[in-house]
Amino acid sequence: MNKQPPTLDKAEKDILRILQSDGRISNVELAEKVGLSESPCFRRTKQLEEKGTIAAYTAILDQRQIGLQVTAFIQVSLNKQDEEETVEFLKKVNAEEHIIECHAMSGAYDYLLKVVTQNMDHFSELVMLQILKYPGVQDLESHFSLKENKLSRALPIPS
Repeated sequence: MNKQPPTLDKAEKDILRILQSDGRISNVELAEKVGLSESPCFRRTKQLEEKGTIAAYTAILDQRQIGLQVTAFIQVSLNKQDEEETVEFLKKVNAEEHIIECHAMSGAYDYLLKVVTQNMDHFSELVMLQILKYPGVQDLESHFSLKENKLSRALPIPS
């Protein structure tokens, strides 16, 4: 049931590349950079939004400037994949604002969580008082980011 990705023409690819680097660009500037007139550029952008290719527009914040000093990755093993516990585990994960990413994984662990916290005490409380008590959690292992060398939400657009 693999859904084939939509076929994008050059103008649509250019629109996506530009919007990923500057989501606040005006339609006038976007049209100029893409080489379209304003109306077709606006129409194409709206179509990309309606198809879900452009999922959302957002601001990227500097986590340290808002007091989130710790970034950790937590590998989580669940009890032998009890479906009900997994559903409850994911509900808890989705409800916790300090867990900013959750990936189902292949390999030794079931999930990889990306967590941001104010400090190590906050991290410790989050793990010991919450995550370890989430339904189905059998084991976890934490890894801390010492330095962020690259952070990009921009996806490569196939040629």
